[in-house]
Amino acid sequence: MMRAGKFVLIVGLVVLTAACQRFSGNRNYAAPLPATPTTPVGTGTLDPLDPNAPPSGTTLTDPNAAPTDLASNPVAAPSDAKEVGRTDLLGGWKLSSSGDSCMAFMTLTTWSGGYRANTRGCATPALSGISAWDLNGNQVVLKDGSGAIVAQLYSSSPGQFNGQTSSGSAISLFR
Repeated sequence: MMRAGKFVLIVGLVVLTAACQRFSGNRNYAAPLPATPTTPVGTGTLDPLDPNAPPSGTTLTDPNAAPTDLASNPVAAPSDAKEVGRTDLLGGWKLSSSGDSCMAFMTLTTWSGGYRANTRGCATPALSGISAWDLNGNQVVLKDGSGAIVAQLYSSSPGQFNGQTSSGSAISLFR
């Protein structure tokens, strides 16, 4: 029985060793491959995917919309605004504004405009576009990927922030 076990062990080692060998045959794997011919890339403008889309570089605005520049028209701090620190905002939050209810997640990973944030399940383009957050004193500022302010909030109680979006809607961030 001992001899059969040794024989099986030796055969197994030979098979494993053979499997690890590189069978290259006559092929030289170190030689570079020949260059692949390419065709020149054409230049010119492409037609828009949506023929009804406005020309590139234009922005659509609603003439009846309220001013959206929160940077020059900031939300005033309420008299009962609580002190807030960066670590108070970390983690997952419920986000609610204008009938939209979704989740927001905030980290201390630095990113353009402050720290990294993202949302999940938001139907509103403004809320789904939140990419960053920052503190400006006691004010929490939510920003989109281009650094534009989406909303400004203040702490009204532990685990609750209330404020206004850039379109003038009320917004709440809570746990």
